[in-house]
Amino acid sequence: MISKEDIIKRFVSYVTVDTESDPESKTTPSTEKQWDLANALVDELKAIGMQDVSIDENAYIMATLPSNVDHDVPTIGFVSHFDTSPDFTGANVKPQIIDKYDGKDIVLNAAENIVLSPDYFEDLLLYKGQTLITTDGTTLLGADDKAGITEIVSAMEYLIQNPQIKHGPIRVGFTPDEEIGRGAHKFDVEKFGADWAYTMDGSQIGELEYENFNAAGAKVRIKGKIVHPGYAKGKLVNSMYIATEFINSLPRLETPEHTEGYEGFFHLYSMHGEVEDTVLQYIIRDHDREHFEARKEVMLKLTEEINSQYGREVVTIEIEDQYYNMKEKVEPVMHIVDIAEEAMKQLGIKPLIKAIRGGTDGSQLSYMGLPCPNIFAGGHNFHGRYEYVPVESMIRATEVICKIAELTAQKK
Repeated sequence: MISKEDIIKRFVSYVTVDTESDPESKTTPSTEKQWDLANALVDELKAIGMQDVSIDENAYIMATLPSNVDHDVPTIGFVSHFDTSPDFTGANVKPQIIDKYDGKDIVLNAAENIVLSPDYFEDLLLYKGQTLITTDGTTLLGADDKAGITEIVSAMEYLIQNPQIKHGPIRVGFTPDEEIGRGAHKFDVEKFGADWAYTMDGSQIGELEYENFNAAGAKVRIKGKIVHPGYAKGKLVNSMYIATEFINSLPRLETPEHTEGYEGFFHLYSMHGEVEDTVLQYIIRDHDREHFEARKEVMLKLTEEINSQYGREVVTIEIEDQYYNMKEKVEPVMHIVDIAEEAMKQLGIKPLIKAIRGGTDGSQLSYMGLPCPNIFAGGHNFHGRYEYVPVESMIRATEVICKIAELTAQKK
């Protein structure tokens, strides 16, 4: 059996190390503090008996668990990231252990009246009677994706300690900077050497995902003209008003707060403006590639229309693709999804096969030649103070890793 106490101890040791990434940095990893956990992971992988443990100049970690069968078995991989999101502070994380959750409100921070409530976060009720790990209300938790790392390391340790479980060669990889979209940028797929892999980076127990958004970022700059407001008639051009016109011209109901499932969106996540200069930052998302391209075209045409209206170039736009839907690369090798689904079923876990409303390292890795579906890691409410993870979900995810390894090694 996989020890509950060991899972908690390992997870807490990871989340109490600050590994927040920085989108403004040009280095890899983007923050020096990510090295603290990276180097500790290298030592731990060696200590549990992993082979070929390496860390490169960009803090990408790889290690091998050799095959213990005498027939040819595909090499599989498991991948997670050790950075945490810059959306909310990951410094001085103080995890709280809630044993035998009673289904009621959890007071995260009495002094600041911060409460994790099932009235708002209904998923909490799925875990009544289980052990939850929460924040103290002042930081994120870091289950995204230190839960995944916990599960992979724990699974490798369990397989090493239980050689009666037969498996082929297994590669593990831990990456920096996934939260700022760079987790796979310097991942050496050839060195990794796996036939396929799984990211342990999903949420609710049972999640199994091989579809994700097509993604792009758009930077819209509006140039105005500043003159003295007392003498501005016919001369002053307020870039913030034009920015408002741009914003309001996009479909109002095609935003994150109005969409779900396979519905795409335009998301304005940053706006900085003065009379003479305003910058809007958008992300564009859609599962369907044609719809994705159409969304980009909508923004380009809107830019042209506004410039035509003003008779000069007042709006410029830069659109850059970020990643694509991994479905295109995974569907030709659907047996890798089938193995994960069968592993869950054999463990009594109901597979929840759905599309990711986001992206993972796996989406980029799939286009780099490493097909890479995503499996649940157990956490909820990522990137904020209400993040939590059920310990039992981490245990089940660890079991899924072991079962996938076992199923892959079976002779056909």
